[in-house]
Order: sequence, then C-alpha cells, then structure tokens
Amino acid sequence: MRKHWVFSLFLALFLTAGLVFPAAAEGAQPPAATPQGLSIFTTYPSQVVGIGEHLNYDLTLRTENETGEIVHLGVEDLPEGWTATFRGGGKVVQSVYVRADDEVSITLRVEPPSEVEAGSYAFRVTAEDESGVASFPLEAVVKAKMPPSLKLSSDLPTLKGSPAATFRYSATLKNEGDEDLSVNLSADAPAGFTVNFKVSGQDVTAIPLDANSSKRLSIEVKPLDSVSAGEYPIQILAQGGGTQATLDLTAEVTGQPQLSITAQDGRLSAQANAGKETPLKIIIANNGTAPARGIDLSDTAPNGWKVSFDPQKIDEIPAGQQQEVTVNLQPPEKAIAGDYVVTFRARPSDGVTKSADFRITVTTSTLWGLTGVLLIAIAVAVVALAVVRFGRR
Repeated sequence: MRKHWVFSLFLALFLTAGLVFPAAAEGAQPPAATPQGLSIFTTYPSQVVGIGEHLNYDLTLRTENETGEIVHLGVEDLPEGWTATFRGGGKVVQSVYVRADDEVSITLRVEPPSEVEAGSYAFRVTAEDESGVASFPLEAVVKAKMPPSLKLSSDLPTLKGSPAATFRYSATLKNEGDEDLSVNLSADAPAGFTVNFKVSGQDVTAIPLDANSSKRLSIEVKPLDSVSAGEYPIQILAQGGGTQATLDLTAEVTGQPQLSITAQDGRLSAQANAGKETPLKIIIANNGTAPARGIDLSDTAPNGWKVSFDPQKIDEIPAGQQQEVTVNLQPPEKAIAGDYVVTFRARPSDGVTKSADFRITVTTSTLWGLTGVLLIAIAVAVVALAVVRFGRR
C-alpha cells in the first residue's frame, strides 16, 4: 500500500512538469537575430542643439554580404513629440539598397518639439535586412538657447582735442548670443561732426559677428574747424538680429585761436615808392575760441625788398579781438613800376599759421621822372646844335 502511494506521487509530479514546462517554452520569445555583415553608425553620435533647432546625423550604412540587399531604416525609443526622417539623394527615404561589400551615406534629421525642455535624450537608429536588425545609439543634448544680444564698450569714452584734431575711440563689439549676426553701425552726432567706423583699417558700416565672439572697432570723430569749445555727446548704435547696443562717447573740444590778416580798409592791396620806406597798417584778428599767444610775424617779399614789422612779435590776442601792426615796406631804388606780391604770415605758438598775400603797386619817384625828361631834352638839344653847326658846312 505504501509503495502504491509513492508511485502515484511521482506520477503526478511527472505529469505536472510535462504540462508546465512546455507551456513556458511556448511563451518565451527568442532574441532578435543580429544580421551578419550589416552595420549602421555615425562619427558624431552625440550632438548639442538649442531649443527650437533640429539635428542632422550623418549615418553610414555598410554591408559585407556577397549580394546586394534592401535595408529598412527606423528609429527606436524616440521621445514623444519628436519627429525623425531619413534623407538620401535629396529625398525622404525609408529604405536603402546596399550593393555587395559597399556602404551608403544617409542623413537622419531629428526635430524636437518647440516646447522641449533642456536635457539629454537617448534613442537608437536601426537598419533591418532579412537576417536581422543592426542598431546604433544616438544622443541629443538640448540646451536653452541664448537670445541675440550685443554689447558695445570702450575703455576711454571721453577724449579731448582741438577742432583740428581727429578723436579716435577704441571700442569692443561683442555678440553674447548663440546666433551669428550681421551688425549695422551708425552714430548720432551733433551738427558739425562726422563719424567713421573702421575695422582693421578699413571703413565699414556693417560687420559680420559670429556667435559668442567680439571685434575691435575704431571710431573716428572729426569736428569742423568752426566748432566752438565745449563738450559734445556722441551716441554709437549697433543693430542686428532684432537686438541693439549703444555706446555714449564724449568729444571735449578745446578752444583754438584762428587768425586773419587784412588791411585797415579790408583790402589786400597797397602802394609803395621805389627806394622809399612806406608804412602799411595791417590788422591781425583772432576769430577763434581761445587766445592766440606768442604770435611771430614774418614775410615773403620780392628780391631786394626790405620789410619790417612793428611790433615784430605779439604776446597775446584774446579771442574775438584784434591788434594793429605797422609794416614798413621799402622796394629797391631801381624797382620797375608795377604790381608785386608780398606775403605776410602770423604764426601763434599754439595754433595754425595764417598767411595773406598783398598786392603792392610800386611807383617810381617824380624826381627821377623829371631827371629823365631833362636828360632827354639835353640829348635832343645837343643833336640839334650838331646838325645846325655841321649842316652849314
């Protein structure tokens, strides 16, 4: 009886095992077969992209099979809302024909949704033929994209100089965004000022500026000679990519003397007698915005002329005032009557030399004229006497 019970127990266990294990074997799925000689890959599997941008993966599909075959392409584990398309030969494709022992280049374009969050996203590209599926891991690192931003700065925004000077400012223009920009340059300057922009010595009005890069600018500001002394604000504007930057500059124009030379009646002409000293009154005026100091007077006259000034040097002429100077002119005694040019110059110690050309009409002495007439009369009388005397013979 005991042996019969043990036998029944073993028989029951055997039948149970026969029912369970075949069922488990039927439910199990074998792993997908790996194709022989088929591979897909890219040199740059991980790419960084800004929000709102897409990615392009340049893929290589290679087979070592002895015969050509059609390979189907796919993407696994792509995040929700993302789209992926394969492109080859300028068209969207889903499969590729690969010749025996050859390889094909294709591009996988991946587009994240516009509301994607910054982070790292992993997925896989697959290639499937009759023998199985080959895959390769890819990664997209999405970063928050910096908006377009420009910065314009200068270490020396204020310069000082005379109206005849050129104010040269050195500035730095920086693109702080993640996009390349074309930047236009302009200036808001007071009347009487001109502004030029230079990069590497070349005049420019617009420059290309790569993302997260900077360039040095030379800003040349030139005032007119007539600009009064004072401080003048100049605003520089850089615009590009929907953004802009400004830079405030200051040109501090100092006063400058500006001389003029005329005669008392305003004309640049006079008369002088040959061989005699003739005084000529001239006016040295300062029409500038600063005193003219240490003014030296000089001349350029025809050969043989004597010219002197009284005074020879002027200590100072305040702005808006003038001083009378006597010029003593003496043409040579044998000067021929006519018009001559004499140049007068006034050179201040801290300003620009001013010159004026005067037309001097030289006249000869009346005594010399009478002497000439007398000599001619004597010569005529001598000839007449000779004719009368020798003519009778």
